[in-house]
Amino acid sequence: MTTNRILNWQGCNNVRDLGGLTTSNGSKTRWGAVVRGDQPTKLTPEGWDALYEHGIRTIVSLRTHGFNEKDHPIVTPPYSDINVISVEIEDVTNKEFVEKWATSDLWGTPLYWTDALNLWAHRHADALKAIAQAQPGGVYFHCIRGHDRTGIISFLLLSLLGVSLKDIAADYELSADSVRDQLLAERNTNAYEVLQKTLAGIDLENYLLNGGMTPDNITALRIKLLTNNQ
Repeated sequence: MTTNRILNWQGCNNVRDLGGLTTSNGSKTRWGAVVRGDQPTKLTPEGWDALYEHGIRTIVSLRTHGFNEKDHPIVTPPYSDINVISVEIEDVTNKEFVEKWATSDLWGTPLYWTDALNLWAHRHADALKAIAQAQPGGVYFHCIRGHDRTGIISFLLLSLLGVSLKDIAADYELSADSVRDQLLAERNTNAYEVLQKTLAGIDLENYLLNGGMTPDNITALRIKLLTNNQ
């Protein structure tokens, strides 16, 4: 198994393994357990081979309810033993949310995360539950670019595992986006500060339990994703 977090899967350009990150109890996130990235329908045959050789056996597609995602087609892997699960973590039928965030371009920044978390606990819990309940093998979760929907699920997942906010923000910023960074700078903030405020506003484990996860789901995530679960 590689210990290089940034993965070169031909056809995709924003793929990385979430392994090797230290948690608050001294564990590390497990290599090959979970990978974040962009739309796998762009993968070449060689890219699919790389995904499969990395051990991925479940793909979780993060989608948006009510949105015609022409750039986010249903994934059909060339391997019959890869499961594909679609989870809608946002809802554009909520017009107030859309008007507040989409019309200002801030939907491409973490500034929208607090509102999204307040609105859709059950949707975010469903995404983490899909990872917890996945069949043996690695999990690849993605949206179109591997930035926003993938970013918020990475944030929740790594926070739940006890990865430091510094490392979570550093991982988020590896998905480079000059427009996002400019929008944050214009508001005299940065990704780390926004993530810090977002996390301070929720009791994460209770949030996920109230959203429909069970204690067994949370335990399963920790067993699946940590090398030295305590």
